[in-house]
Amino acid sequence: MPLAVCATPIGNLEDVTLRVLRELQEADVVLAEDTRHTRKLLERHGIRARLLSYHEHNEAKRTAELLPRLEAGERVALVSDAGLPAISDPGARLVAAALEAGLSVTVLPGPSAVETALVASGLVGERYQFVGYLPRSERALLALGAELGHWPWPVVAFESPQRLPGSLSVLARVIPDRACAVCRELTKRFEEVARGTLSELAERFREPVKGEVTLVLGPARTAKQED
Repeated sequence: MPLAVCATPIGNLEDVTLRVLRELQEADVVLAEDTRHTRKLLERHGIRARLLSYHEHNEAKRTAELLPRLEAGERVALVSDAGLPAISDPGARLVAAALEAGLSVTVLPGPSAVETALVASGLVGERYQFVGYLPRSERALLALGAELGHWPWPVVAFESPQRLPGSLSVLARVIPDRACAVCRELTKRFEEVARGTLSELAERFREPVKGEVTLVLGPARTAKQED
């Protein structure tokens, strides 16, 4: 498998598959979003591998460098700091380029902050919508909140710990009674899942927090449900 896209732990370093560990061990090179971060995972599992940085600032350059190596038959493993590469993380460019060149791409599944948060929130439905990172501008966030007000399924989004208070406050202005869960530091020692309405959580999280944050919004109530 010339290019292996490998899911890595979202927190707890034991949450990695045997298949991923074997691929990291056997790869000619491991592409890492942050080599220091990935080195901790490798050391935890006794793996020695050649690491090469692959992040948003050098993604185009690295892709051009790596295609000839993939075509020559080198075994390349792609990881991000947490979860599956190309999902709100670097990697999509390399995957698309490899497929365009007719090269083999294999995805090794594993931990997902999106699905872990969705289940932990208690707001699971038959389907859900993932919207990536929330918009930074207040205007765009207000527009998204208005749109979410009509979506009849759960919504999952990423947010930075610094912007969390502001984003909750803005969304609470549009859909204050929407059920919500703030999932922080999932699978880590200080994991926290705070549940309530958007207005309640906006009041609770008035200051920035520490750690990775995933938000889950419950489905909008339909007119039939409200009767």
